[in-house]
Amino acid sequence: MNGDRGFRRLRLQNWKNFARVEVELQSRVFLVGPNASGKSNFLDLFRFLRDIASSGGGFQEAVRRRGGVSAIRCLAARRYPEVELEVEVRQPDGTQWTYELSFHQDNQRRPLVRRERIAKNGDRLVDRPNAEDRADPVRLTQTYVEQVNVNQPFRDLVEFFASVRYLHLVPQIIREPARWVGTVGDPYGGDFLEQVADTQEKTRDARLRRIGDALRVAVPQLEEIELKRDKRGTPHLRGRYKHWRPQGSWQDEEQFSDGTLRLMGLLWVVMEKHGPLLLEEPELSLHPEIVRALPQMLARAQRRTDRQILLSTHSPDLLRDEGIGLDEVLLLLPGDEGTVVSTAHSLRDARDLLSGGLSLADIVIPQTRPEDAIQLTLFGDT
Repeated sequence: MNGDRGFRRLRLQNWKNFARVEVELQSRVFLVGPNASGKSNFLDLFRFLRDIASSGGGFQEAVRRRGGVSAIRCLAARRYPEVELEVEVRQPDGTQWTYELSFHQDNQRRPLVRRERIAKNGDRLVDRPNAEDRADPVRLTQTYVEQVNVNQPFRDLVEFFASVRYLHLVPQIIREPARWVGTVGDPYGGDFLEQVADTQEKTRDARLRRIGDALRVAVPQLEEIELKRDKRGTPHLRGRYKHWRPQGSWQDEEQFSDGTLRLMGLLWVVMEKHGPLLLEEPELSLHPEIVRALPQMLARAQRRTDRQILLSTHSPDLLRDEGIGLDEVLLLLPGDEGTVVSTAHSLRDARDLLSGGLSLADIVIPQTRPEDAIQLTLFGDT
């Protein structure tokens, strides 16, 4: 992937765990930090932009889904109660966008836009509040991003925001899709099988063949996978395993292991050619040898799909890949004034330690290790 495409820079103020953040973003971003340091909340900023720009979403709904402005605002916020965000985006044709949004709530706890600015290649297209907003303050309950009657000059940016894809598959949800009927684009897998089934047949079959080839590395006894619908029309993924019978033994998603389902979902989504991909701990349920291969697999997928990938991880195995650069790793370290975000490149002597034979995991993971984790061994003592 061309390293200057996608989200290139991010600035946050009073967003959830983060009192203030300003950081450059690469085409691959690995978020590393202790539990509750804000890795999911960091990724949620991009989901927030997607929710604003998506059909059926919008500013009010995006804030409501997150519990309101007071739930979004950083607990460390003091003098500056507004939530602020700013992103720079570079598109494949070289166009550079800057989007800035700050918001607060009124006395009715209703979210209101405090400021919205959009620039294209340095030229300001939107600067709110404007005269119309001041004449009719109710207009500030919506962003220009979500309004199709005004967003045509920056529709490319709106579509980019709407293309963000988040994935954190929960195998049990895939196995029990009836519990999630009506869900569309569920990142946890509620409609994952429907997404596969609704893909154009030629594309779907080609992807499943490639996934089958890859899965045989992790599950050697798996010979092929296919999609079938039952008598009610419900889609199922089936896998044929080597067996003492010549025809083998077929199993569907209800019998697949958690690791198999997670890897299937990951392989499926990285072949899509949508916008930025957000992944939560893709190493879950996978063997360490498979985890070590994920960075290179993702890099190869990026070369085919030309998309940005941002992922959170706790895995030393994943971070041992020598192809990961110091500027691709963001460290999230909690403090009294909120979580501080910095690149691994900023760590003292990091480059010298790598040259001396240490892996990135050896350098980064100790920075995020809870100081008193050993105390958990005493749990249950009377």
